[in-house]
Formats: sequence, C-alpha cells, structure tokens
Amino acid sequence: MENPMVSVVIPFYNCEFVDQAVKSVLDQTYKNFEIILVDDGSIKNKDLLNPYMDRIQYIYKENGGTATALNVGIQAASGDLIAWLSSDDIFHPDKLQKQVEFMKKTKADLVYTNYNLINESNETINKNVGLVIKRRVDFLRQLQKSCPINGSTVLVKKEVLSLVGGFNKSLKYTQDYDMWNRIACKYHLEILNESLLDYRVHSNMGSQRFADEQRKEIEVVQEKYKDILDRLIYLEENGEAGLGSI
Repeated sequence: MENPMVSVVIPFYNCEFVDQAVKSVLDQTYKNFEIILVDDGSIKNKDLLNPYMDRIQYIYKENGGTATALNVGIQAASGDLIAWLSSDDIFHPDKLQKQVEFMKKTKADLVYTNYNLINESNETINKNVGLVIKRRVDFLRQLQKSCPINGSTVLVKKEVLSLVGGFNKSLKYTQDYDMWNRIACKYHLEILNESLLDYRVHSNMGSQRFADEQRKEIEVVQEKYKDILDRLIYLEENGEAGLGSI
C-alpha cells in the first residue's frame, strides 16, 4: 500500500507524561494513523487525556500489565502496521513517515530506529544510544546477551504479530525482549539508524524500580531461546538461512 494505516498503541498506567506522548503522535507528518490508548487501570493522571479524547480511541481495562495492554490495543487496531509508544516517551515528528518509507524500501517486516535519552524536563541527556547492528547474524548473537530494540521505536506489520502470537502476559518487564526473539527467528528486521524517539529516563520508570525482577526475567527469556538462536546463528554463518540482513 502507498500510505498504509498505522495504529499507534499507547499503554497507559498513571503516567504523568502521557499527554506529551499523545501530542507527539498527533504532530506526525505522516497522517494516516490512529491512536489506541489502553488505560491499564489507572487511578491518576487520566485528566491529562481530556484535551485529546475526541482524537484517540480510549480503552479502559483492569490492571494486568504492559503485555496485556499491548495485546488489547493490537486486537483493536485497524491498521496494517503497528507502532508502540510508551506513555512516557515522545515520537519525533517525522518518525512514522521515515519508517514507513524505509519499510517499503527494504521490504522489512519490522523496522526499529535509534533514539535519544531525555529527562523529566524534556532535556536531551544523551543522543543516539541505540545498538546499531547491520548483519543478521550479529543481531542474533546480541539477542542472546540483551534486548537490542527499544519497543517504542518499532514499526511492525500487524500480520507478523498475529502469526507469532501476542505479547507474553506472564512477563511483566521483558515482554518486548521475548517478542523480538520470536519475530527475529522467522522474519526480516531492519534498523533505521536515525534517532526518531525520545526515551525518557525518570525515577518512576519500571526498569529502575524493579531492576532485580527484570534481571530474573531476562535470564528466563535467554534460556528459552538459547537453542533456537544457536541453530539460527549456525545457519547464518554457513550461508543456509536466507533471510537477508537483520
């Protein structure tokens, strides 16, 4: 499609920055999008959404975690492509435009980007902090060590998410890491090496508050995919895989 519909799913739970996330999508240069905001049982900061309620699809659900909120949003999406935006992060104005064009050019099933770090005052504290990995075999090796993709940078075909299944709701902190493993095993991923997202670092972010629990989940995901990644790496090294770059 020339201008495919993009469904931007924003999971929301009490976040004080959610209005900035929504506004960053509304300010996109790419206009064929919808915003699906999934309120995961919030008890505060919902009033920040009042100015935008006529321009978003608002879904309320009982608290169940990020994976459940993402799954509800994806199920409600009418777009051919899915973007995920965490409620404390900000899209750059041309993010969707550049990703859609890059996806068409590379024929990728998933495109992710580089990103900058910002603080609570929207001040940039570090630029271009993402991992830039060009070769598929190197990407697979990195998956065995850590999560190389920031979820809010991703644009992915909805069909791919349907075929690999939803985000794993038993994983509270690493549902994204698990998903990228599943997709990378079967589909074509590409990085657009340009920072098109501001990722917010703040005291209430889950990766800081629940670091120990997150570390345990990381180990679970790594063990789950160890054997299949070993096999895929072997095939890539011997020229037998055939999926192209990442």
